[in-house]
Amino acid sequence: MYHTIAGKNFSSILTMAAMLQTFAFGLLGMQVTFARNACGISARALVLDALALICRLSSTLVRDGYLPVDASGDWMYQAVDICSLALVFWLVYQVLVVHKDTYQVAEDSFPAFYVAIGAVTLAVIFHPNMDADPVFDTLWMSGLNISAIAMMPQLWLSARVGGRMEALTSHYIAAMAISQFLSGLFMWHAWEHITCHPRIQGVNHGIWAITFAHLLHMVLLGDFSYYYIRSLVKDGVCRSMDLSGATWV
Repeated sequence: MYHTIAGKNFSSILTMAAMLQTFAFGLLGMQVTFARNACGISARALVLDALALICRLSSTLVRDGYLPVDASGDWMYQAVDICSLALVFWLVYQVLVVHKDTYQVAEDSFPAFYVAIGAVTLAVIFHPNMDADPVFDTLWMSGLNISAIAMMPQLWLSARVGGRMEALTSHYIAAMAISQFLSGLFMWHAWEHITCHPRIQGVNHGIWAITFAHLLHMVLLGDFSYYYIRSLVKDGVCRSMDLSGATWV
């Protein structure tokens, strides 16, 4: 993609971030398929991921303000997000219907609805204006904010069941973290090009809101990342991981 489609353009890192997100959902799909159960998987986290993707696609399918400027932004970026959304819908079906008997509904109790409402409210107030339309700008920013907190129900569930996590589930979280890091790297590179209608003269709240969303995701997964890497070094990539020492457990 980088060499053939994007022509070695740096903006393709945003498409790479979307591809990593699809890869992450694929890992979770493998976990469900091989284990034939939904233990340790948060349906609330998946619903937040679906909502984030729907909001983002609502903008990127019809506007180009938040797309990579290279050729991958013409179709590939959106196609990868559509694949991610299809995978998430399939995963939700697997957890809530096919393997509902093993879904840990009592432990999957994070107040995702209220957190999502807060994320959308912040998007309404602090969105950029790259789409030149407040509706589409708000939708895109809502998708970013929701994706920043979408992993919280998964971490909550893992903490409630003692901090033990299947290998593919932990790899899924790690891949999502790297995806967000690449997305944040693109936004940092595009810092001077992202604009908004300032509420305070001289303050570009749009880019600061975008930066805050990415930093929040990194902070939420910082503790997980340490124990994830330690477990990889100690037990390898195929063993379930003990994250009981993390502060969120």
